[in-house]
Amino acid sequence: MSVKAPSAFAFRRAILPPYARRSKSLEVLIPILYLKGVSTGDFAEALVALLGKDAGGLSASTIGRLKEAWSEEHMRWSKRDLSAKRYVYFWVDGIHVQARLEHDAQCLLVIIGATPEGKKELVGLTDGVRESTQSWKELLLDLKRRGLSLAPELAIADGALGFWQALEEVWPQTRGQRCWVHKTANILNKLPKSQQSKAKRALQEIWMAETKKDARVALDGFIETWGIKYERAVECLIKDRDALLVFYDFPAEHWKHLRTTNVIESAFATVRHRTVRSKGCLSNKTALAMIFKLAEAAEKSWRRLDGHRQLPKVIRGVRFTDGIEIVRSQAQIAAA
Repeated sequence: MSVKAPSAFAFRRAILPPYARRSKSLEVLIPILYLKGVSTGDFAEALVALLGKDAGGLSASTIGRLKEAWSEEHMRWSKRDLSAKRYVYFWVDGIHVQARLEHDAQCLLVIIGATPEGKKELVGLTDGVRESTQSWKELLLDLKRRGLSLAPELAIADGALGFWQALEEVWPQTRGQRCWVHKTANILNKLPKSQQSKAKRALQEIWMAETKKDARVALDGFIETWGIKYERAVECLIKDRDALLVFYDFPAEHWKHLRTTNVIESAFATVRHRTVRSKGCLSNKTALAMIFKLAEAAEKSWRRLDGHRQLPKVIRGVRFTDGIEIVRSQAQIAAA
């Protein structure tokens, strides 16, 4: 009597975030398993552990067909008509997934937009090089070719992205806000660990200030305090000084949404590469399909922007100072 050799794969539920361990949706579980580097042949065991014995019928061929169907869905979505769309804000980032892509330098380029009604939507998702202006330019031009003719009013992203030069070439009228989460991490990396907690509080005092004037005072204070011993950290702050404070020129209700790219961070935190990547290797096509399905699932729970009724004013060009609308007199309106 032959005995089946035990599988070398031992699924650990701990590799999944808590919400995924509770999920019964294949459109959440399968993409995360793929992006965590679990091979197709080991999916059956993993899904039985998560869903119970009823998941036993999900063979590798069935999962393969799902993967192909999702790739086709992503391709159709990537070619959709955007002529009826308008986005007021863009959040932008490059995501390195934990499973390696075919080309080590490549990552997934992600754009999430805010509609005039305050709804957050996935706008762009493709593969490219995070720091490459050309990759970002191709994505922006593709959006434009498919009908997205009106530029966003503001884009929020990390200062290191090639996105900014691409934006200047495609939509030069769009203003740019640097992400405070990325900037804080970059500054702290240039400080000794013993100083990081104190510096983090000092940086928070800048972007939590009630007015742009107060923020500039706090920023100057940081430069004065840290500049003598930690010149590189201060240089990192100074180079994006103005771009870090652009959010003050938009409605105060929107500030918490505009200071960071947290909408992308939270949606893709479970699969993005931080330090050590999984050994598994994904085709770029597969990675795009999996991220697309995860984003689709996440999009259902994205909250509308606070103060969404202010968005039409932003579109009309109403000016804000320190988050408060500037009300013009009838004489000023007539003279304009």
